[in-house]
Amino acid sequence: MPEKIAALYASDAPPRIKPSNYPEPFASLMAGRVKRPLGDLFGLSNFGVNLTSLSPGSVSALHHRHSRQDEFIYVIDGEPTLLTDEGEIQLKPGMVAGFAASGTAHHLENRTDKTCVVLEVGDRSVGDEVSYPSDDIAAVRGDDGKWHFTHKDGTPY
Repeated sequence: MPEKIAALYASDAPPRIKPSNYPEPFASLMAGRVKRPLGDLFGLSNFGVNLTSLSPGSVSALHHRHSRQDEFIYVIDGEPTLLTDEGEIQLKPGMVAGFAASGTAHHLENRTDKTCVVLEVGDRSVGDEVSYPSDDIAAVRGDDGKWHFTHKDGTPY
């Protein structure tokens, strides 16, 4: 059993071993994104917290919306572009954004020459479904807590 920790610098947290849960060809689109799952270090199970770094030219995720999960981001460093169904917003350090379940589809892009760092918070609702308006992919969080991906017509990847 790993040693229990009480506190650490977020930047010292180990990065996620698998860079993306997406199947190919989508997983490789996440090159340049590094997630440090902070909540997991403390055994949090009701919500997740990630420190996410986006190198220049990288994206946070595919354009998506959740059916049950609320999401919240806080920009720590850099100036990522937030893309939603309503348009684009250039974010700056100290800015926050939130995405209610079944609300606007969203993702971040780093269109700058500097790494962007964002704190992400989201719940872990069993049965949460994710739709991707721009891509042929769908996801459901199963009873096992893992994401299960299919094409939009239901055939598995």
